[in-house]
Formats: sequence, structure tokens, C-alpha cells
Amino acid sequence: MTRVTPMIPDTLSALEDRLAEDLLWLNLPAKDWMVPQPGVLDVAVIGGGVMGLVTLAALRRLGVYNVRAFDRAPAGREGPWVTFARMETLRTRKEAAGPALGVPSLTFRAWFEAKFGRDAWTRMTLAPREMWMDYLVWYRRVLDLPVVNETSVTAVVPEGPLVRLEIAGPQGPETLRARRVVIATGLDGLGAPSLPAVARSVDPRFVAHGADMIDMAALKGRRVAVVGAGASAMDNAAAALEAGAAQVDIFVRRRDIPRVDKFTGIGSPGMTQGYLGLPDAVKWAYMVEGEQAQIPPPRHSVLRVSRHAGARFHLSSPIDALVEENGGITVVTPKGRYPVDFAIFATGFSADMAERPEFAALAGRVRLWRDAHRPAPGSEHAGIGQMPYLGPAFEFLPKAEGDNVGHIHCFAYPAVPTHGKITSGVPAISDGATRLAQGIARSLFVEDAELHLGRFRAFETPELLGDEWTDADLEEPTHV
Repeated sequence: MTRVTPMIPDTLSALEDRLAEDLLWLNLPAKDWMVPQPGVLDVAVIGGGVMGLVTLAALRRLGVYNVRAFDRAPAGREGPWVTFARMETLRTRKEAAGPALGVPSLTFRAWFEAKFGRDAWTRMTLAPREMWMDYLVWYRRVLDLPVVNETSVTAVVPEGPLVRLEIAGPQGPETLRARRVVIATGLDGLGAPSLPAVARSVDPRFVAHGADMIDMAALKGRRVAVVGAGASAMDNAAAALEAGAAQVDIFVRRRDIPRVDKFTGIGSPGMTQGYLGLPDAVKWAYMVEGEQAQIPPPRHSVLRVSRHAGARFHLSSPIDALVEENGGITVVTPKGRYPVDFAIFATGFSADMAERPEFAALAGRVRLWRDAHRPAPGSEHAGIGQMPYLGPAFEFLPKAEGDNVGHIHCFAYPAVPTHGKITSGVPAISDGATRLAQGIARSLFVEDAELHLGRFRAFETPELLGDEWTDADLEEPTHV
């Protein structure tokens, strides 16, 4: 058989024509089957980053169109990519299909090759993060996804069968209601950037979290401490060095920097689809042992730091204290005292809803892992215990019977203990969004079961019109 070389769209216009054809062949967009409720959104999405966008796309793929996402950032600045993220490239392999939902012409690769050509794709090792943001802007535009920017959700309150949302945007405060709400806030999740108590012991002007908006240019010629051993720690250290910091000391409490990424090593469609069905004890073992091993920073991220003469790595160096002195702070570890001008804590995020005013109405009502699972002695973990214990469609489960928090879905990092690593990176987010959208569509259909049954009974459009045959065509009965 002669192999035919496929035609590669060489402009975005050509790619968009191909995408339109792909969607046509897939019989998309789907039929709108929902029963409208005037003045009520079917689904409201909190967050317009990649998780929010793929949620909107997956819902509309299933015929749920009365949806809207809200993001506090201006258009084109959603998520971390051009704000507080400081890596040079994505950490994910460039071939990952990401939010494409099974449509080849919707992938990052298709977009990249249409703009820059296949040779450029071959030369590129990993996707530059700013370029990834450009792709997401295109993804939103080409799918016409409804995102309301510069608008914060200030309250999420279950009220009977609906969820009340208080929002604040350019036009002022507003109250909305939705049948379902999806929290698609990425690593930010349900809580806040996590700072250890020692970081709060000095004037805040000396300290930042790795996810803060830090003026790196102001660190030129300064001495900087970075606390942590993960990818974010390396990204922040490198950004400070590249901005001209005189010295960056990286403090790691462990005896060594983690070297093996266990979750990547076992990543597979089996893990993506099968993890949800595992017993709680096995899920807990994955999470706790993964936390104990930790995820190593990418090799290229560490090399980005170590190539600078001013980089210093301090292992077995937990921070015992910070002391204000001589116009700066001194970092105190078991190995010594280190004077610096500024400290960046790359210490992750909490999942404590009490730290987020918009989720205050949910605090104490949502079932957590510590409520659902009692770990074996020696495998306790407070951080994992604080994560929400979710249903099969990422929905919250109530602590008290009858409390309707299940119309709110957590499609963000805190879903990982329940659903696996399909909300914490690019590779499996289409699988996660499909699971989410199918669950929401199913629950909405069931909720409206009587209305759909009424539609079924009222449907009277005939398939046969009565002119498909004549009386002469009818066979006369045979008389014996």
C-alpha cells in the first residue's frame, strides 16, 4: 500500500478550517438538550485557565451550552503562565495532547506547526511557557468559550437545588445562580499559598511565597534565600540569578534533592482510568509514599540554577529561625547562619477552605479524606487528610446527610487523592474534563427526568407519513 503524506496546515487560518471540518465529521457541536431555567446558569466555572477552558469545551461537547467561566485576571493572563510562573518551558513533554479532547487539530502541536512549521517542532525540546499561553488564547478563541474576565467570585453558597454565586467585576457586585459549579482553580485549589510559621516571624517585606508576584529586577545585586527543593524552588532561584542577584542560597531540609519521579514512571492510561476505582487504602498509600519520595525538579531546571556562580545548595538545612538584623534577615539552620536580603518560600499550597473567603460557606460541610479514611499507624499525613474526599464526577460529598454541597465540583489540584493525577498537569486533563462533563450531564439529565419523560411522551413528529404505500400494495388476507 502506498503511504500518503498528510497535508499539514501551514497557517492558523488553514488549521482553523481543518478544525471546523474535524468537528463537522465528529457531528459537533452536539444538540442542545437541556431544559432551560430562566436566569439560571446550568454550569458556572470558577477559573478561566487551562482547567476552566477544557471544562467549558467538554461541557459544550456534550450539548451543555448555558455555561460561563469567571476569572479575576485580564484576558490573556489567566493562570500562572505569564504571571507568577518562572520556568522557561513547560515541564510536560511537548507531545502531550493536553486539552484537545481527542481532536487532533486542537492540539498544541497542531497550533505550533501551523505557526512555525514541522522543522521548528522537531528542533524544540519543550514548549516555552509564554508560547503555551498563546496557544490557550487561541484555544479559547477558536472554540468561542465564554469566559468573563476581571471578575472575582466572592462567595459560593449552596441554596436548595441551586448554588448562589456572588461576583465582583467591572460593573460592580452581582448575584448569580447556577445548577452546578466547577472550581477550576489549578494549584491554587481551595486554599492559599502555604507559608510555614517561621516565614511569618519577620516583617513581610523580607519574605514572599514562590507564587507571589515578585519584582525580580529589584533583587539585582542582592542576597536571596530560596526554601524548597521542588521545581518551583529551582524556577524562583534561577529567575533571581538571571535578574542579577549576587547570591542565591537554596535551603533543602532533606539530605538530598529528590531524584526519582515515581508518578511519571508509572503513568499510563491504566493509571489515568483505573486509579478512581482503587480502594481508599491503596489510594492513600500512593499519595503518602509519593509525598515521602517527593517529585524531583526537572534536570534542566536544576542546571539552569547551578550554571550560575552565585548559586549555593544547602542540604540537611531546615529553617530553624529567621532573624531581622543589619537591614536584612539572617536564615538560621542547623549548619549555620546566613545573612540575606530576601527569602522566597517555594512551599506549596494548602487546601484549607477557611483561608479562602469565597469558600467560607463550604468550610466544615465538605467531607475530607480525614473524615473518610483511617490510615494505618505510621502512614498518617495531615496534608492529604485535609484534601476533599470527592465523588466520581469530582463533586463534594457532604459531612451531614441532606446537605447539598454535591452540586459543586472540585476540578483542581485537591482532587488528586480521589481521582489521581488528572488535575495536576497537562497530559491527562482531557480525560479528567471528560469524566467531569459526563458526570455533570448525567446528573442534570437525572434531575430533570420527569421533564425529559414529558418531552418523550409529547414527541409526535412522525417518521412515516402514510404515503409510503397504497392500499393496492397491501396483501389481501387468504380465505380458506
